[in-house]
Amino acid sequence: MIDAGLGPHDRLPTERELAEELGVSRLTVRRVLDDLTAENRIYRVQGSGTFVRPTRIAKSMELTSFSEDMRSRGMVPGSLAIEISLEPAGAKLASALELSPGSPVMSIRRVRTADGAPMCVERCQLPAHLVQGLTAQDVGGSLYELLASRYGIQIDRADQSIRATVLDPEDAARLGVPSFSAAFEVERLAVDNRGRPVEHAVSLYRGDRYSYDLSVAVRKRYKD
Repeated sequence: MIDAGLGPHDRLPTERELAEELGVSRLTVRRVLDDLTAENRIYRVQGSGTFVRPTRIAKSMELTSFSEDMRSRGMVPGSLAIEISLEPAGAKLASALELSPGSPVMSIRRVRTADGAPMCVERCQLPAHLVQGLTAQDVGGSLYELLASRYGIQIDRADQSIRATVLDPEDAARLGVPSFSAAFEVERLAVDNRGRPVEHAVSLYRGDRYSYDLSVAVRKRYKD
């Protein structure tokens, strides 16, 4: 039923209704629902019923833009509430971007969406001299694609850290979830193919819709 067309947060029939429709016992139905709950495909609300859980979006460690991630999963990326401003780098950011503290940086804050649903709050900062003329109208889509096509900046690699956190009331409201909901905080410093640090970004991803997948290799071979 889920695969055939039930959408996120749609309500499933009751255990009794499922048992009658499928010709099985309620115990069998309950076990299957327990399995689907463990697989994060459904969730239960006491007194209300059982509902379809929105699909989680798994992010690999390969460096891709948000837009590329969403397109690869058949979803339409977008942006909401775009804010853009020019401000001094300050000591910490200047060190990361190899600028002087007073150098201007272009600061972009936006809510990224997938199929219209808010997924993350993103704030990225770039040396202003590299992106002259950039406006809010320019950054509704993929920033990396824009950097490549308009400014000739090819992102080559990034240093990234991921931390567990909770959303403050303002960011939670932007993402349409309760205050202090679980989230991933992802901090990234991107470097172009000339070896220049060109972007510092901090993104807050909804913990209920996002996960990170890692492939790890064993460095030491263990004997039986």
